[in-house]
Amino acid sequence: MANQKLYAGVKLRETRNRLGLTQKDFAAKLGVSLPYLNQMENNNRPVSTGVVLALAQEFGFDVTELSTGDAERVVTDMREALADPVFAEDAQPPLADLRLAASNAPMLARAFLDLHRAYRQMHERLASLDEALGRADAHIQPSPWEEVRDFFHYCDNYIDAVDHAAERFATEDGPADIEHRADEALAMLGVRVAAGPADTLRGYDPEAKRLTIAASADGPTRRFQMLHQLALLQQGALLDATLDFARFQTDEARAIARIGLANYFAGAALMPYGPFLQAAQDTRHDLERLARRFGASIEQVAHRLSTLQRPGAKGVPFFFVRVDQAGTITKRHSATRLQFARFGGACPLWNVHSAFETPGQFLRQLAETPDGVRFFCLARDVSKPAGAWGAPVRRFAIGLGCEVQHAPQIVYADGMDHGHRSAFAPIGISCRICERADCHQRSVPPLERKLSVDHNRHATLPYAISDQG
Repeated sequence: MANQKLYAGVKLRETRNRLGLTQKDFAAKLGVSLPYLNQMENNNRPVSTGVVLALAQEFGFDVTELSTGDAERVVTDMREALADPVFAEDAQPPLADLRLAASNAPMLARAFLDLHRAYRQMHERLASLDEALGRADAHIQPSPWEEVRDFFHYCDNYIDAVDHAAERFATEDGPADIEHRADEALAMLGVRVAAGPADTLRGYDPEAKRLTIAASADGPTRRFQMLHQLALLQQGALLDATLDFARFQTDEARAIARIGLANYFAGAALMPYGPFLQAAQDTRHDLERLARRFGASIEQVAHRLSTLQRPGAKGVPFFFVRVDQAGTITKRHSATRLQFARFGGACPLWNVHSAFETPGQFLRQLAETPDGVRFFCLARDVSKPAGAWGAPVRRFAIGLGCEVQHAPQIVYADGMDHGHRSAFAPIGISCRICERADCHQRSVPPLERKLSVDHNRHATLPYAISDQG
């Protein structure tokens, strides 16, 4: 991977347009010819080392932004969409074509993903005609939930303006101080905070200006909910500006995203970027120590670690995921090359599923994806207390991890053998697009491979998978 050529034409064009420069002026500042720049912007030539250095020296550009993270996400999403049985097996475009589309025509690639998503939603509606027939709103629209999820996904789960605003609000004096500051800020807005019933985590009465938080809520939850409400009341203009930029297609998506942005502000205020990044590095990403230091929960800390992608001050690129007992992904984000299935559950060989069997304990795993990329994975059960006798317990597990080259910076990876391939568990994204031919946990055949069936032999699987597409 170290010798892989860097094609970043879209990023170069975006940078030039943001600076308001013509191709001629931009080429002069980068010290290259106009035809050479044109070829790089159209991905006909890779970005040279000299251009990377010039970007950093001339414009203070964070060269890590030239990485193909967005393109790789789009490629993964397209591969999963193309694994849908609606596409013929012999019509699967080669991986090289998908990468070209993601790099050279990202808007077209995302339009394809939107089209496939619309198809899936129509297919689901047709599967339940008794509910859909006669409805006036039966036109195709993207799911508001999926639209918001994709917004954060393609922003690398880092919202710069909101993050800076939260950091300015916060102080470095600890969790008691941030709760006191939040209480004072709410009081200045005329809002009183009181304990509320266990069945409503947070309730706000705008007429009475009264905020209630469930009496059963623990400290991290209470602080987070106070900061969430403060974001809605005090940072409304900033949230609206961010929502305007996102251009959501439905009012429902915008409303859901507003909650997401308020949650983002709350987490960033509870764990302000600069102090949190420094503490993460000092503790070697010890989640329990960070939770005590910032008065946060384990899940809040893990999620915050996955957002440390500020240009010029990036932390370890983590992936973060939360799953329920059925294996359904309820939260997902990846600043790494590991991508999650957009539809369905996660790979059953991944240790996050085992976390339910060992509540309160961290599980460690070395894993390798089919493309040969190796990861260090951490998992833990984070079940939500019921708060009252007879109330249902919400059971979740979280997964946090990074590419294995960052493992020396992670305290949990100490003592693990990174040097032998046999130490790495073979995991994938989704069975339909996983290329592994010998997986004992495979649930369905891969759509990109031919199958052969021998009636006289039954091994782990009732079929054999060809190495050829």
